[in-house]
Amino acid sequence: MGNILREKILAREKSAAHHAAERAMAQGAYPYFRSIESAQDTEVIINGQKVLMFGSNAYLGLTNHPKVKEAAIRAIEQYGSGCAGSRFLNGTLDIHQELERRLAEYVGKDAALVFSTGFQVNLGVISSLTGRNDYIILDEYNHASIIDGSRLSFSRVIKYRHNDMLDLESKLSRLPADAIKLIVVDGVFSMEGDIVKLPELVALAERYGGSIMVDDAHGLGVIGEQGAGTASHFGLTDQVDLIMGTFSKSLASLGGFIASDFDTIQYLKHHARSLIFSASMSPASVASTLAALDIIQSEPERREQLWRNTNYAIELLTAAGLELGPTETPIIPVYVRDNYQTFMVTKLLQDNGIFVNPVVAPAVPADSTLLRLSIMATHTFDQIEEAVTKIADAFKLLGINSRNTSYEESTAC
Repeated sequence: MGNILREKILAREKSAAHHAAERAMAQGAYPYFRSIESAQDTEVIINGQKVLMFGSNAYLGLTNHPKVKEAAIRAIEQYGSGCAGSRFLNGTLDIHQELERRLAEYVGKDAALVFSTGFQVNLGVISSLTGRNDYIILDEYNHASIIDGSRLSFSRVIKYRHNDMLDLESKLSRLPADAIKLIVVDGVFSMEGDIVKLPELVALAERYGGSIMVDDAHGLGVIGEQGAGTASHFGLTDQVDLIMGTFSKSLASLGGFIASDFDTIQYLKHHARSLIFSASMSPASVASTLAALDIIQSEPERREQLWRNTNYAIELLTAAGLELGPTETPIIPVYVRDNYQTFMVTKLLQDNGIFVNPVVAPAVPADSTLLRLSIMATHTFDQIEEAVTKIADAFKLLGINSRNTSYEESTAC
């Protein structure tokens, strides 16, 4: 590695966040790249020990479902392990097209297009839809893939304060009437667990000539009719221009899609570079997604149980005096408000059989670090009770201040 590049990297490592990570590593509390030796389920094996999993995005608990695994095996037997090319050339199978038809129908759009990952969807779609004289408008808490997709565009990028419709209107009102104004938002925000104020956003888009793209990575399978996502939840599917989703969460696989009108999807087929120049989604991933979609649509009781579990967890966490974020979904942020303490409590919890995800600076401000709990439909009440008890005990042991916060039960269930 060149000396100049190495010096730059070392200089970046001197940040406060990296220093906290180094301290945690020295204490044996480094919380990343933890090796899991079993399937993603409510209980996993780490270092040969059973640990309750409260860090998975498999909200409906389908990653280890027999029908999902069987579908993947059958697909490998029929199609092999990979497509050996891009969708654009030799990498389109009949099951890719079947999945696209099913997804379009599921979210209420004319057509859909599947990509190898959700990140690739946002890179390809956002970067190709607008031009030099157009605008991309983002919520400041949007996922990194949305931000990176906007950076690849030649358009001007404008951010507004999180879920602040007054700030959004002030930005929109100053933009040229004849320019494309693409508003891209998370449906469910992945760290806070709150839901976009879509009715107000739609009204502003109509008033100022904007178009809307909703990233529903954390909304699919969780909210809306049959779990069809945020637009369905608000009854605004026709007012949302593009709906994006991933398969690595409720749909128990790997990949992503964009759904819209026929003309837009046809345009993206020939202009989204992350589709054209990336290898195709593997046959096993496609088949497991289709199987998961079948289960989601035929077993509404899974989503109902997810919401019972979510409300129970929030009730217990609040009663324990822990400070929660403004969640409306199975994503539950529990504030620690210190980088190093966040690492330490994560390690202590794992040692006591609870897996949670730490969120530290720069992903959030240093005074807003948190534990991100993810609830699954397959968690039992006993598992939730054990996790909350151990979290509260760990906070007390480490002297982490907790504050009771009011919580209004979610209307999304």
